[in-house]
Amino acid sequence: MTDPASSPFDDIRRLITTMPGPDEAAIEAVRLRDRQLTKPAGSLGRLEWLAEWLAAWQGKPNPTVDRPLVCVFAGSHGVTAKGVSAFPPEVNRQMLENFAAGGAAINQICAAYGLGFKVFDLALDMPTGDITETDAMDEKACVATMAFGMEAIAGGTDLLAVGEMGIGNTTVAAAIYAALYGGPAEHWVGRGTGLDDEGLARKAAAVEAAVARHRDHLKDPLEVLRRLGGREVAAIAGAILAARLQRIPVVLDGYVATAAAAILHAIHPSTIDHCVAGHLSAEGAHQDVLARLGKIPLLALGMRLGEGSGAALAMGLVKAAAAVHRDMATFGQAGVSERLS
Repeated sequence: MTDPASSPFDDIRRLITTMPGPDEAAIEAVRLRDRQLTKPAGSLGRLEWLAEWLAAWQGKPNPTVDRPLVCVFAGSHGVTAKGVSAFPPEVNRQMLENFAAGGAAINQICAAYGLGFKVFDLALDMPTGDITETDAMDEKACVATMAFGMEAIAGGTDLLAVGEMGIGNTTVAAAIYAALYGGPAEHWVGRGTGLDDEGLARKAAAVEAAVARHRDHLKDPLEVLRRLGGREVAAIAGAILAARLQRIPVVLDGYVATAAAAILHAIHPSTIDHCVAGHLSAEGAHQDVLARLGKIPLLALGMRLGEGSGAALAMGLVKAAAAVHRDMATFGQAGVSERLS
């Protein structure tokens, strides 16, 4: 019999308690091999750490990047009615068609690096509620969208990148950060798709109004997600959880994708240990957010495109780390003298 006091969010909380931790034996195996490779110890810096990270979360001593996948989730937002974006909402559908035709930046990056690519339409023709006036989603819809994100990675991958697309979604991301971390709305908002000063002021006002409206319900991170977030943020959160359960390491994209990770981190910091920050976005206060999450970005290229582009580029580094660890010769194989003790 169902407990009448239980809520759909309880299932998410229980799921988080069952997540596997890092495979310490796999990490030690990587370190052992690394000491035998033809290079000074530590000379490859974070590439060596990436090999350890892959092994830890794949749960195998010989980490692989044979089936990398970029998943982009597309959603629409009622808050765009407040003039928070330089582009109209119909761009959502047009960009989805551009993805399908292979014409977007993310298509070219995935082709260049040999990455799989999937894009998911999260009811683009049905915007979420305007967060300045109502909840973005009800609890049931939020959990259902998280479940959709969990199912999206079915089919097998050994490295996942999560990205998004949706006019207005940097506004909801800024609102999430303001709710989680406090501070003035102006600190969290950026120019998004190219807002002028007046548009930036409207965006800050919308974030301030949204947080004020929902202030009595923002102690629970999942309430923050459903009240202030969007479908793409909820789906990314679900994908991150599913990846952890399936032992798939995750590369986060920029400002909006990181908002999903921030929600999970607020529930319990270890929930996103299997995630790395693909890049430092030029949008908003992304650097501040990453510092709060304890994440050092792999790249800092001044990008703020979204659509998984920064994470996909960072996947190239992760692929290189795996290849170096797997294929580099040992001192014995190459006949190279080891360091004098």
